[in-house]
Amino acid sequence: MKIVAVNKSAAFEYFIEEKYEAGIVLEGSEVKSLRKSNCSLSDSFCFVRKGEVTLKNMHIAVYDKSGAFNTRDARRDRKLLLHKSEISKIVGKVNEKGYTLVPLKVYFSGSLVKVEVALCRGKHTYDKKQALKEKDLRREADRRIKEAI
Repeated sequence: MKIVAVNKSAAFEYFIEEKYEAGIVLEGSEVKSLRKSNCSLSDSFCFVRKGEVTLKNMHIAVYDKSGAFNTRDARRDRKLLLHKSEISKIVGKVNEKGYTLVPLKVYFSGSLVKVEVALCRGKHTYDKKQALKEKDLRREADRRIKEAI
């Protein structure tokens, strides 16, 4: 499994409730660009419309060796492939207040491109401050352990 891109801000901004593995509909030049790790998940999100899950605002750079006819928008909407039962669970949760669907990472599973999406609940500012405080305490404890050894 080769990880192409990770959404680092998602763990800081949201409480992650459930994770799902989804396929993604891509073109050949986009897959080649992903193999070179030319992808960014920052500011990307998912939404459900008409029973289909769509990934919006994910940037895949245009493959430099593709022909002039294969150039498409780098931030176009891309369809995610999930089972109907998973989509119905997601729709039920997203309709509740405070839940959203966020992509966590893009990776290759064999020759297939997969996207890990998570059902998340937003954090408040005091939750974020608490997470930063815990991170600093952990870092300080690791430093002291390293100095003791």
